[in-house]
Amino acid sequence: MSALAPLGRLGRAVLVALAHVGRVTLFALSALGHMVRPPFYPREIGHALMNVGWLSLPVVGLTAIFTGGALALQIYAGGARFNAEAVVPQIVAIGMVRELGPVLVGLMIAARVTSSIAAEIATMKVTEQIDALVTLSTHPMKYLAAPRVLAALITVPLLVGVGDVIGIAGGYAVAVQNLGFNPAAYLKNTVDFLEPLDLISSLVKGAAFGLIAAVMGCYFGMNSGRGAQGVGRATKGSVEAAAVLILAANFILTGVFFSV
Repeated sequence: MSALAPLGRLGRAVLVALAHVGRVTLFALSALGHMVRPPFYPREIGHALMNVGWLSLPVVGLTAIFTGGALALQIYAGGARFNAEAVVPQIVAIGMVRELGPVLVGLMIAARVTSSIAAEIATMKVTEQIDALVTLSTHPMKYLAAPRVLAALITVPLLVGVGDVIGIAGGYAVAVQNLGFNPAAYLKNTVDFLEPLDLISSLVKGAAFGLIAAVMGCYFGMNSGRGAQGVGRATKGSVEAAAVLILAANFILTGVFFSV
């Protein structure tokens, strides 16, 4: 075997990865383009808004409130080692708004919405419903992908905002009820410590994570294999890709907003 064979395999793997990145990028640009060009499908947009936004509120709220409470307990326990228990309100606020709120909401959307979109569209492809749309002169990207991407861009930042508030409220409840903090002082420290940039970064991250989650669900659904195994692989691959890309995007956006 040639000594260059490992390099050849590595090169082929890199080329395959770059080809996937290119296809996903073109798919995302196509979805965004169809999103702003008529015709529009208000009924599909309404269903997508309901599925991505309203029906995700329970899992987002529960995740945020328990995370905020646990964060307050951890910060109090860690701060007690350095006589710095008083920083609990500030750290809970900045931790939820800058990082934990957007990331946890993004991952919950990836788990709940991305998998649902991928499974739904993949099933439509397997049962030839997408071919039927083409026969009826309806563009699949405009009818299936564009409404879901638009809904995610609108609702996920709102979910992030709600998750931030609920997470801070969870930390507040634990700090006041279990750790002996003064309610008024806790709220004042929270409000005084947060800056507009913190809130802006949180909402921008929400929009980016929503775009990633919707695009991954639509892309894997439309490119799924045939049969039940194809639907399963598409669903699994969409969630894995969305979760990894959300974490990578979080790192990049954090560097953009808060680089020293």
